[in-house]
Amino acid sequence: MLRVVTDARRNGISPGMEGDGGHHDGRSAAQIAVELRWLRYIGGAALLLALPFMLSAGAEFFLPLTAALVIAIALVPALEWLERRGVPSALAALSCVVAFLILINGALALIIVPASSWFSELPARLPRIQANLSPLIDFYASLQRFVDEALQAFATNTAAQAEAVAIETPSSLMDYLATSAPAAAIQTFFALLLIYFFLAGWTATRKRTISSRVSFDSAMTTARVIQNVVAATSAYISTIAVINALLGLAVALLLWSIGMPSPFMWGGIVALCNFVPYVGPIIAALLLAMGGLMTFDSIAFAMAPALIQIGLHTIEANLITPMVLGRRLTINPLLILVSLSFWGWVWGAPGALLAVPLLIIGQTLVTSLAGAGAGQGGAVEENGTGPPVES
Repeated sequence: MLRVVTDARRNGISPGMEGDGGHHDGRSAAQIAVELRWLRYIGGAALLLALPFMLSAGAEFFLPLTAALVIAIALVPALEWLERRGVPSALAALSCVVAFLILINGALALIIVPASSWFSELPARLPRIQANLSPLIDFYASLQRFVDEALQAFATNTAAQAEAVAIETPSSLMDYLATSAPAAAIQTFFALLLIYFFLAGWTATRKRTISSRVSFDSAMTTARVIQNVVAATSAYISTIAVINALLGLAVALLLWSIGMPSPFMWGGIVALCNFVPYVGPIIAALLLAMGGLMTFDSIAFAMAPALIQIGLHTIEANLITPMVLGRRLTINPLLILVSLSFWGWVWGAPGALLAVPLLIIGQTLVTSLAGAGAGQGGAVEENGTGPPVES
């Protein structure tokens, strides 16, 4: 009996527990831990893959929520400026929201009201566009005739389909606007409420978040991360907004000098499109080319508005913006393209407008947290592994 107990202890099995499978349970616990770890990895990967589809399917909720958070973060410096001058948080938040509404409504009115008249005049201006493009049409006339003869049967069906689409488009567009207007109004109201309550509770929430940290270093890290995100986001949005407004004003003045109708509308379109890197300026140039073809009788003058926009955008993108923003807000162009592709795929044009601010927020968070982790690691090596200092 003594020999059996000794052998059991040598093998790590307690006496009387040989039949309970103690050693087998230890191995099972390790296997369970590995399985749980793999389940976490698989669940995280599945959530990451499903996230774009969730955001796209829930765009009516997630899009105004995200836009409101980005706008609210950009308005935080104005809120803090008012609070430092004794304005209550609720009144300061309301002032920021009202000022934002006045600015946005003024900019949209500057663009939408003249654009509606241009859109209504488009059918009457089609002969002029065709006359301006006649040299190019004549240049490729022989190729066009060859293609028409080779695909005559398909061309007839395509023309009929195009005619049907042209007849049905206005009514379906009006129906779409009529059905989408209430949803758009609700989303806008929801976003404005989010901006207001975010700003009204910003100071108290920030203080509560920082004071809830268990150590002084943790509190300083949290404050630094919050400040970096707010500073980077607001600096980028405000700076880009000023640059784009000045670019639009310069384009409008030059268009006015050459006799382009509604020059400030075109300047507003250029400023709005310039918020979307790479793609936006191309769209603005195409729209200006179409407007020039609708306005001028010569193709040389018709291309002048687009050439003006391209020239000024080249100066702005390669000289003014890098000089003003500097290296502090420099972003990898590859990351910009990936962010534009992702958010444009998820939310369309509004997602493209939010792509760079969201990239700024994400990049600032990652950089701040990585720097905080490195700093805490260095502090541990220098000061030892003692308990943190209580705040």
